[in-house]
Amino acid sequence: MEARLLAAGFRATLDSRNEKLGAKIRNGEMEKVPALLVVGEKERAAGTVSLRLHGSGDAGSRPIDALIAEMNEVAASRATTWTAAKTAAH
Repeated sequence: MEARLLAAGFRATLDSRNEKLGAKIRNGEMEKVPALLVVGEKERAAGTVSLRLHGSGDAGSRPIDALIAEMNEVAASRATTWTAAKTAAH
């Protein structure tokens, strides 16, 4: 999924440390990462990613293609923030 995001023109890094998923999420929140894409066992089985927005928390799960399209819309609109309210509309 990292490669798909990079190919779409977004910055992405993979946290492949041998840590618990909750610790990785907490670390991303502490580093103020604007958008975390979480792929746990549940998401892997469903073929989705869970989106967590800084300051808003969990914004739900969606297929990676739908998320990339949504991210492109947000980038094209030049929005200064990306909130869960905007993502709920899709």
